[in-house]
Amino acid sequence: MFFEFSIKDFIDILLVAFLLYYTYKLMKASGSINVFTGILVFILIWLVVSQVLEMKLLGSIFDKLVSVGVLALIILFQDEIRRFLLTLGSHQHASALVRFLTGNKKEKLEHEDIMPIVMACISMGKQKVGALIVMEHNMPLDDVVRTGEVINADINQRLIENVFFKNSPLHDGAMVISKKRIKAAGCILPVSHNLDIPKELGLRHRAAMGISQVSDAHAIIVSEETGSISVAYKGQFYLRLNAEELESLLTKEN
Repeated sequence: MFFEFSIKDFIDILLVAFLLYYTYKLMKASGSINVFTGILVFILIWLVVSQVLEMKLLGSIFDKLVSVGVLALIILFQDEIRRFLLTLGSHQHASALVRFLTGNKKEKLEHEDIMPIVMACISMGKQKVGALIVMEHNMPLDDVVRTGEVINADINQRLIENVFFKNSPLHDGAMVISKKRIKAAGCILPVSHNLDIPKELGLRHRAAMGISQVSDAHAIIVSEETGSISVAYKGQFYLRLNAEELESLLTKEN
């Protein structure tokens, strides 16, 4: 008996492989890779018990666990599932379709919008003033904005530096820049619990990583201890940047 293998079967296997790989990357970024590995091992044991060894009693127990486990996984990985759906919705082509249907145009940050941010970060770095700036792109950050104080001002170097001045009441939170405006300051960001983050990086870096894992925003960090400038973007750190590197990175996806 020959096994029939068509192009449709090949596409099916390819899509499943892509889904598993993307899930693996998502779990690795969120620090849940051990849980993902455990799920794969459980599924493998379930298939061996039910399909290969045909153990009816143990197989039925595993079947019940799998049926209940789907709901448990949705509850356990609700943040990862939300991030996956947000990533799909914020994809370049999906965003273009939404803008076409709604008639909204994408507001692209120009050089004159980015340079005040870069110069403010360089200035704060020299003075070792801690700062955390989040630049919104396709994915809206309205939930984050609501946690802080709304400013809604033009992007201005002096304003950015004054917000993060050590005696300012808003210097501990994050500033959100959206649609060519300083939208809010003193905002609270989700903190990443990824164990792979180096120990020497503080809470600002963990908060920047957290927002980069759940959105497509650039999160700029100015270290209060060293004055170095870093960026978290799509779950990855870019450390010890100079002015040219920071400008290049901020214009990369705009």
